[in-house]
Amino acid sequence: MDGIPGGPTPVRRSIVSFSPRGGRMTAGQRRAWDRLWARFGRDVDTRPLDAPTWFGRAAPLLLEIGSGMGEATAALAAAEPGSNHLAVEVYPPGLAQLLLRIEAGQLTNLRLLRGDALDVLESMLAPESVAGIRIFFPDPWPKRRHHKRRLVTPRFVALAASRLAPGATLHLVTDWSDYAADMLAVCGAQPLLCNDFEGWAPRPHWRPDTRFESRAAAQGLPCRDLIFRRRASQ
Repeated sequence: MDGIPGGPTPVRRSIVSFSPRGGRMTAGQRRAWDRLWARFGRDVDTRPLDAPTWFGRAAPLLLEIGSGMGEATAALAAAEPGSNHLAVEVYPPGLAQLLLRIEAGQLTNLRLLRGDALDVLESMLAPESVAGIRIFFPDPWPKRRHHKRRLVTPRFVALAASRLAPGATLHLVTDWSDYAADMLAVCGAQPLLCNDFEGWAPRPHWRPDTRFESRAAAQGLPCRDLIFRRRASQ
């Protein structure tokens, strides 16, 4: 894999949860990509991920789906040095910006995958291998005719739950009230998951603020945290 923007993705889906928006890198982002991608990033493929080899150590693996421009991702990796952090994102400018954050913070416990998170869950991660999955402010696809594109569906939650180790958590955050209600219903119906809070979770003190949350607060929109835990295997 060469890691060049515009490279192939392993599976072509008729419906995906992300929009095909473009994005031209800044000169600084391009230099960061050329300098750092080969070390910290790779494209999603169908081969099982050997995380201990890639990270250079065995440690709990935390997966973030949709890292955006990486501000929360980098902050969490810096705050949790004992864990390996894996960020999945489709947009090269966001990944390049996160590479800049990795360099600035001298973060050695963060790796990046470019591509569809469903491919990562289906092909690259083994069952019960992940210590936590975080999805902060996924695209809400607000128009009703686009709801089918939302990431958090029964199929996705079943797949994500199967990759969580017993006791590991699926942490979701959104500022869209109808999407939050759908997430609560879908996750609550998944037999492998339990909700320790029986509804919305209190905002964890360790979750970094993001521009999405600041924008929602300015508009008077509440952000909902949902934290579901993987049940022990039967």
